[in-house]
Amino acid sequence: MNFFSTWAENDFDPPGIPRLGVSAPQCGRTYIMYHGTSRESAQLIMAHGFRQSEDGMLGRGVYLSRDIQKASRYPLELDESQRVVIKVKVNVGEVIAINKQGHPRQKTWHDRKYGPVYDTAWVPPNCGMVKSGLEEDCVWDPARIQILCAISPRPLSNCRTR
Repeated sequence: MNFFSTWAENDFDPPGIPRLGVSAPQCGRTYIMYHGTSRESAQLIMAHGFRQSEDGMLGRGVYLSRDIQKASRYPLELDESQRVVIKVKVNVGEVIAINKQGHPRQKTWHDRKYGPVYDTAWVPPNCGMVKSGLEEDCVWDPARIQILCAISPRPLSNCRTR
């Protein structure tokens, strides 16, 4: 018997801080975002804060999304019951849109050798860079991220498959 679960959270966000939007994050604004990780990594992040990933689609940084459904898929190789989503508040600073594979600033958006320095790289939804079609954000400086809480999947009652 398989049980389904859902990713849900309360709606008690700090006043004036937007969540998911279809438009680009605006420079200098603060947003609610999410980071999907394992239970073990979530404990370390909650205790010590975020640190940059060494590399990824957008290079170094902390990978987040304004979409909880995007974050809840990570890490891809783990069973959903072993995943945790960390809800955060982020001041995005200066934002660049990376809207195609091979974008000239895809991995150099924070390197002044290549032009202006950006604090956040944003991959728009449905631009062909992310298989799910959902947006992704990469924040260079973990100090821009304030941890709010950790969210675990909740089992749905009365939903069973055989």
